[in-house]
Amino acid sequence: MKAAVVHGINDIRIQEVARPDPGPGEVVVRVRASGICATDVKMLLGQGLPKNLPTILGHEVAGEIFAVGTGVDGLFPGQRVAVYPIAVCGECFFCRRGRHNLCEKEFGLAHGVDGGFAEFVRIPRQIVNIQGVCELSPAISFEQAALAEPLSCCLAAARTGGVKAGDTVAVIGAGPMGLFHLKVARWAGARVIMADVLDERLDTARRMGADHCVNTRREDFVEQVRRYTGGRGADLVIAALGIPAVMEQCLPAVRKGGIFNIFGGPPAGQLLTIDPRWLHYGEITVTGTFASTPADFRRALELITAGEIEVRDMISHRFNLDNMLDAVEQVRKQRMIKGVVLID
Repeated sequence: MKAAVVHGINDIRIQEVARPDPGPGEVVVRVRASGICATDVKMLLGQGLPKNLPTILGHEVAGEIFAVGTGVDGLFPGQRVAVYPIAVCGECFFCRRGRHNLCEKEFGLAHGVDGGFAEFVRIPRQIVNIQGVCELSPAISFEQAALAEPLSCCLAAARTGGVKAGDTVAVIGAGPMGLFHLKVARWAGARVIMADVLDERLDTARRMGADHCVNTRREDFVEQVRRYTGGRGADLVIAALGIPAVMEQCLPAVRKGGIFNIFGGPPAGQLLTIDPRWLHYGEITVTGTFASTPADFRRALELITAGEIEVRDMISHRFNLDNMLDAVEQVRKQRMIKGVVLID
C-alpha cells in the first residue's frame, strides 16, 4: 500500500509499505479521508517527533472497514466508520472516571502506532474495545467524518468551560481549531469574540458567525474584550494557540469568576507568570483541555450528521497522498483553513 512515511525532521516520503493485517480484537480500515492537523506539521518541524521512526502520521481518520480480527463483534467489512484516535486501557484511575484522554497508558494513531496518512490503517483493540470505531450514517461524507476528531476536542473545551446561551467566549487564534471553537460556542448560544493577527483569518471568522473580531496587531485584545462586555471581560477565554507569552498578555480578558482555557499545546519549558492576588480575589479558573473523550467524539459525529454544526466550510484544500508534501507546506505557511487527504 502507499503511505506518507515520516523518517525525521522535515523528512516525509511517499512510499510503498506492507498492508497491515488485523490481530485479535483489531480492525483494519481502508482510509477514505484523513484530516491534516497542525500537530502533524509541528512534528515534521521537530517539535515533538514520535518516539518510533519511521512512522505514519494522521489521526483524523474516516473510511471503510477492510478486515476484522478474531473476537470483534458488531463491526464488519464494508462498514463506513470514523475512528477515535486514542487507545486507552479502560481500567486506570482516569479511565474509570470517564477521562479517557488522560489514560495512564494511552497511545494512539500517529502516537505509538501508525496513523491514517495511508491507504490502510490498523486500529488497536484498545480503541475497538471502547467503541472508538463508530459507524457512519449515510447522511455524512467521509471528509465530514474526518473532522469529528478536531470538533470533539473543542466540544470538550466547551464542556470544561460550561459554555451556555448568553455567555461571551473570546478565542485567541482564528486558525482551524479557533474556528472550530467558534462553531461550538455559536452552537451553544454564546457570543464569540475572535482574535488573530491575520485579516484573512478574521474575515473567515466573520463569515462563520463571529460577533466581534480583533486584529491584535492593531488593537489591544483585553481592551476590546472589556469594551464589548461592558467592562466585565469574557466568561470564557480560550487560547487556541500554544504561545505562553500571548496567553499571559490575554489573561486579563477573562471576567471575575470566569475561566481561562489553555487549549493550544505550548512548547516544553516555557512558563506563565500569574498574579496570585488576581486569581484569589477574582476567583479566576485557569485550566486546560487536551484532546477529547470517546463520548465527545461520538457527540461530534452526531452534531455533524444532524447538521447542527456545519464543518464542510472548514475544508479549504483537498489533497491525495501523492501531493502530501504540498499539504504540509500549505499548513506551515498558514495558507489554508483545513486540509483533508482523500484516498480513492
